[in-house]
This record gives sequence, C-alpha cells and structure tokens, in this order.
Amino acid sequence: MTETPTDHSGVVKIDGDTPTMRLLSLLEVIAAKDELVSLQGLVEETGLPKPTLHRMLQQLEAAGMLQRDSDGRQYGTGARLRRLAENLLLNDTIHGARHAVLRRLVEEVGESCNITALSGSEVLYLDRVETAAPLRFYLHPGSRVPAHCSASGKLFLAQMTPTQRRRLLAHAPLTRYTARTLTEFDALEAEIEQVSRNAYAFDNEEFLPGLFCIAVLVPSPGERSNMGIAIQAPIMRMTELNALEFLPALRRAATALAALEAEQSGAAQSACA
Repeated sequence: MTETPTDHSGVVKIDGDTPTMRLLSLLEVIAAKDELVSLQGLVEETGLPKPTLHRMLQQLEAAGMLQRDSDGRQYGTGARLRRLAENLLLNDTIHGARHAVLRRLVEEVGESCNITALSGSEVLYLDRVETAAPLRFYLHPGSRVPAHCSASGKLFLAQMTPTQRRRLLAHAPLTRYTARTLTEFDALEAEIEQVSRNAYAFDNEEFLPGLFCIAVLVPSPGERSNMGIAIQAPIMRMTELNALEFLPALRRAATALAALEAEQSGAAQSACA
C-alpha cells in the first residue's frame, strides 16, 4: 500500500501546486482507507480548516468521485472513482506480462484460469484464459461475480475485520444463486475463518451449478492484497478432493504475478526519482 505523506507531527499533508492537485491529494487520503471518513475526522487528520475541507468534499461528490452514506455524514469512494480504478487495473502496462503468466498456468493445469480484484462487494475479472477442453464456462475479462459466493471474493473478505465485512455486505444482500450459496452471515463468517487458516478458498458450485473453483491471493508488500488468481473447472473434472493438487502451480503463478507488480512499482519509483 502506498504511504500517505505526513509531516513531523503525523498530520497528513494535503498539498499540490493547483486546486486540482490538492483535490487529488485528498482523494488519495480517502481511497487509502478501508472505512468511511467524516468531515471532522479529515479535519483532525489533515489540519485543514473545516470550511476548506467541506468545499473540497462537495466538489468531489459533485464530480462523482466521492459519495455520502445514507445519513449524509460520512464519505466513501464514488462510482466514478471506482470505475477509474477498475479501468486502470484492466488496462495497465503489465497486462501482457500478467496474461503470459495466466496462459502458462492454463497450459500447466489444463483448466480455465483468471486474475481478479475486489471492486466494492463484487469480484472483477481482470484477465482470463480459457481451457481448450470442450466443456467450460465462459466468463470474460470485465465480468463481475459476488464476493460472498466466489473463491477469490472469500479471500478478499478474509483480509477484513468482521465489522468491515458486515458493513460491506450490508449493502449487497447475500443472494442465493445455487443450493450451495452461503446466505447467512454467520455461516459465511465460519467459512471465512477456514479460508484465513488455509490461505486458499473454494467455490463449490456456490455461484454457478456445476462449477468448482480454487483461488489464492497474489502476495503483496502491503497489509492487503487486491489481486487473486484462480482455477475454474466443471465438477466432473475438479472437486474438493483433487483441487489441492493444483495448489502448488497456483501459488507459483501468484508469486510470478507478485514479482511483476513489484517490478512495475520499482520502475515507477525510479522514474519519479
């Protein structure tokens, strides 16, 4: 995770040569948080006058970059900002290198594989390579699946606290897609505890009947990872009994993706130096 600049007193610096750059700096502060923020909280964190911050928040809200919660007192990322983040993930400069890692994994395991990220309460498919096998499920890049009934989604949820998960899922009901979908929060919590212990997750026909999936997170130097990699196959070819045989290959691919992300981050830092 990118650290937000602070001064010697620990106050977050909102700086920039133009009003636009200062708005961008404030967006960076808000986007780095995993919870909603209040006007007073930002005043205390940044040291900016309340009228100044209020005006900046209004401008960002009007532009669709932020949105207020139901009581109007807290702010979170808006739909326009989330779309921007998703487009960056889908179209960044290392897409080709990531796709090559995914293709090698498909060649090794013989099943369809995808790279994912969390977007709100949904899992976004950043990339996907299909198996050559005649029986397969078609889910193209840009597809979205609910976090509570996908293998990658459970891994993303497992990085949150129970309070954070409940807040996120409160606006996205645990819809039942199949007879196996977990629709009770307590049952999902028990599943997520198991996922945390295992460091991998299954989707056992929870989103689509007949589809099994195993996923792991791509290692990240920050506190959280927002990239997962998964293998999907019909249950006639992959079940919980044999899915773990794919785990070593899946983790090697995850490590390769992490190395690509680190390389890109290092190159970006060098360019800014």
